[in-house]
Amino acid sequence: MVRSAIVSATLALALGVGVPVAQAQEKVVTIGAHMPLTGSLARSGQAFNEGMQVAIRMCNANSPKVQFKVDVIDDESTPAKAVSAVEKLSASGSVAIIGGYGSNIVGPASDAADKLGKVYITAGAVSDELTQRGLKTFFRINNNAGYQRGIANLLIDLKPQAVSIIASTKEAPALLAEGLEKDLAAKGIKVTVHKFDPAITDFKPIINKIKLQDKSDIIMMSAYENDYVGIIRAAKVLKPQVKLIVGAWSLATPKMYTEFPDLMNNVVGTSFLPYPVEVKSPEGQKFAATYKEMFNKDIEYLASLSFVETTLLCEAIQRAATAGTLDKGGLVDEMRKTDRETLLGRLQFDQTGDNPNFALSMGQHRDGKIVLVSPKSAATAEIAYPALPW
Repeated sequence: MVRSAIVSATLALALGVGVPVAQAQEKVVTIGAHMPLTGSLARSGQAFNEGMQVAIRMCNANSPKVQFKVDVIDDESTPAKAVSAVEKLSASGSVAIIGGYGSNIVGPASDAADKLGKVYITAGAVSDELTQRGLKTFFRINNNAGYQRGIANLLIDLKPQAVSIIASTKEAPALLAEGLEKDLAAKGIKVTVHKFDPAITDFKPIINKIKLQDKSDIIMMSAYENDYVGIIRAAKVLKPQVKLIVGAWSLATPKMYTEFPDLMNNVVGTSFLPYPVEVKSPEGQKFAATYKEMFNKDIEYLASLSFVETTLLCEAIQRAATAGTLDKGGLVDEMRKTDRETLLGRLQFDQTGDNPNFALSMGQHRDGKIVLVSPKSAATAEIAYPALPW
């Protein structure tokens, strides 16, 4: 009887009878991440973290054999702390790293990850130099070319006589400004670039130059969240005779309008989705519903970027684990096999780790909503032009 019971129990275990399949077979994998959860870029870091957390939950629900957990470290937008975070995450067993925000942060952090043999993916760094280093483990889903093309197309379509570009000297904003200057000048548009040190908080001298000297139709801001706020606030005081204010990443988001409603109306920035969100794909709808459940708000631009990068990483890890190559360097190969439709459109990685298909839309703040105004194929409304926050 005892022997029979032992055999029966062994057989039951072998067949999975009475034992949940996921519990019997699952492999738990840790993904590391570093984000600016505090400091001047905390809005972006928190949105990235939220999108990542939703992706992890959805991946776990869809993956009985591989379960994921994420270990997040606040890098405080400091390069040294980002590098330290990568080293700590690797040492504690993370199989891959989801990177932070800003090319000056992601550059050294991804260098550290490559030396440790860890796959590093980001949606927060667009500098061209990042994909020119020959790193085998570096991947990103967005790039400067996509942002430059989206912004330039909008500005050219508006046919301004003159554009003033206010550009941070940080790597990615400076690169974007340089590209936009060339694109607009090639179309006969007068362009004046005003560079500023990231430490500057008073933009009235620059706005005064635009008002008295440039006399531009449009102000284009190539910078980050706190810079946008300072620039628009100065413009609201001095009121240059411009017709529109445009910016880049992290501007056309619900959070910016919620925090600065007196500054955001009619301002245009890069986006993928209108707000309130309208998603048609089953994956997008599930993402929106899960995000609402977890954070009691609608999805937006930055969270969507993070959701996509995290989902692609999880899928590649699943494939490598199934093939038995996860612990043998196989994750890099699986990342390069990525080719599928996402919330951002078709996504692939070339040999440099870049996404050659990256493209985006331009969204305009409208009384708490965000409407897509460019390109015309993606537009949900006509652009309000001339239109200013004041």
